[in-house]
Order: sequence, then C-alpha cells, then structure tokens
Amino acid sequence: MDNAYLWVKALHIVFVASWFAGLFYLPRIYVNLAMVAGDSHAERERLLVMARKLYRFSTLLMIPAVVLGLVLWLHFGVGKGPGQIWLHIKGTLVILAIGYHHYCKRLLRDFESLHNRRSHRWYRVFNEVAVVLFAAIVILVVLKPTVG
Repeated sequence: MDNAYLWVKALHIVFVASWFAGLFYLPRIYVNLAMVAGDSHAERERLLVMARKLYRFSTLLMIPAVVLGLVLWLHFGVGKGPGQIWLHIKGTLVILAIGYHHYCKRLLRDFESLHNRRSHRWYRVFNEVAVVLFAAIVILVVLKPTVG
C-alpha cells in the first residue's frame, strides 16, 4: 500500500472526525442559547462568543476534510470502478453535512440578531442530524456496499 495514500487517508479521518465533533457541539450551544433568559446578557454573549469561535474552527476543519476526501477519490481512485455506489451515497451525505454546517451559521446569525424563533427542544433534535450523517458516512465507508 502506498505510504502517501495511507497518510492522506489518516489525515482525512482525523479532519472528518474533528469537523463532526464541532457539528456535534455547536447545536448544543444553541440549546443553551435558546434557554437563556432575556435579561441574561452576559451569559448570552458568552455563549455567542463560544458559538462563533466553534463555527470558525469547524469551518477550518471542514475544508481539509473535504479536500483530502477529493484527493482520495480523484488521485488515489478510492470508490472508482463499476458498482461503487457507496461513494456516490457518501458524497451526497457529505454535501448534506456541508449544508448542515452552513445552516448552523444561519442559526448563529439568528441568535446574534435576536431573531431566534426555535425552542431548545428543536435544537436538541437538530443536533441529532449530525450524528445520523456521521454514522451513515462511517457505515458506508466501512461496509462499502456495491451494486451488481
């Protein structure tokens, strides 16, 4: 096995896991923001600072995760060949994860502008979307289902 391939694969896994850790925790901050009393400005600002920093950090983790995944696919040929449907499904789920990531930014802007209209319960459910995406992606990568 090519040493460069193994390094790219290992780094891809590290960045994906780290990116998703941010996606797991950011909505938890939103749960707390949704529960902050209207007169608790200091707590609200503290949580907003945490959310902003985590979103930026998660974005910095997402970029190499996606780039390294593309390198595995385009340069090393991972998932290429007949019947490799798992990679197409994984790609779709990654696009959904990127959309989820950007939607988190929109929700953050709603909190910043005092336009949040969702309950802490909604954010608890929303938080589980990242878990389902991550689990589905990992299962696809490990099992690599094929067609034909």
